[in-house]
Amino acid sequence: MLSDQQLRQAADTYGTPLYTYDAQELDAALARVQAAFPGARIYYAMKANPNLTLLRRLYGAGVGFECVSLGELGRAAHIGASGDRVLVNGPAKSDEEYRLGGELGATFIVDRPGEVALLPPASSVLVRVNPALSVSTHDHLATGAAHSKFGVRPDQLPDLLAALASGGHRLRGLHLHIGSAIRDAADFRAAFGRVAELSRVTGPLEVLDVGGGWGLDADLGGIAAEARQAAAAFGAQLWVEPGRYLVARSGVLLTRVMGTKATGRDFTLLDAGMTELLRPMLYGAEHPVRALWEGAPGVSDLAGPACESGDLLGRDVTLPAGAQRGDLLAILEAGAYGAAMSSTYLTRPRPAEALWDGQTWTLIRQREPLEAIWAAEEAAG
Repeated sequence: MLSDQQLRQAADTYGTPLYTYDAQELDAALARVQAAFPGARIYYAMKANPNLTLLRRLYGAGVGFECVSLGELGRAAHIGASGDRVLVNGPAKSDEEYRLGGELGATFIVDRPGEVALLPPASSVLVRVNPALSVSTHDHLATGAAHSKFGVRPDQLPDLLAALASGGHRLRGLHLHIGSAIRDAADFRAAFGRVAELSRVTGPLEVLDVGGGWGLDADLGGIAAEARQAAAAFGAQLWVEPGRYLVARSGVLLTRVMGTKATGRDFTLLDAGMTELLRPMLYGAEHPVRALWEGAPGVSDLAGPACESGDLLGRDVTLPAGAQRGDLLAILEAGAYGAAMSSTYLTRPRPAEALWDGQTWTLIRQREPLEAIWAAEEAAG
């Protein structure tokens, strides 16, 4: 965990709002996954955090990438990933995504029957299955529910497999991902059990990809044991796709106090808000915080600078009282879907990002210059 001194150094050097990452925590998270899933192939769900420095570190450790957009495929190609190091996922892939995925020799995750006709010739394929489960997470993060837009119904599987065979494609296996930030390991047990039943339809397969979505405090060993049992039903190799689990705890959003106020509630006003960290507003996500000032405990809402009532990074947060303008607050577990979802709404520059390698800080993304925000508009004139 980064110390107060290290965080102050980063904020003083690069300003705030600022995303910081601890390389040692990133490495430790990957080691936990490798230990829990020995022999499994690991693909990082790039949408969690696509910073090139982090991608190169993971790629150098043998990790592949699960990509869900043309831009993510472009990033994978930019750092040299191809073939079995790349998966192409998503429910509505573009022609450009099929083209680039085909050029890279990637494996496509087929999400609907109509997609078979769109695949490049002789594609390698996993078929994503929707297990129709309600799981212990926010509804916006539940991707394996019957009402979600993801995956094929089990009853659609025989015809889809026949279409793949007649189209000359290589079926490698099945894919399953039931959501993100899942709190109850029993959800995975139920999902793995349902997909294992499909071995009666598919016969032996090369791969069972069970996705990711594990909560940060999940029992990975128990989940992995259930996953291996499901893979054994197909005689398949296990693939996994952690995203948030790998990067969340490595990341801290540093923000400074702009002031305090009281209306019907007490507010601590910050220089970071929904444009830097959207998860609280989007998912109702709750992030641990660490105040870098001292005082008797108090309770406050964390309010960002946007003219939006929903621009809150936390409700009823315990903080030291007496915060002064310029005091530093660390918002923890922010390495996933923080910088990746940051925006230029209100023409606010996206924050800089810095990496601590155990000895020094390195800037791994510059703060966005104001002029860069409107450069494309000037170029169109």
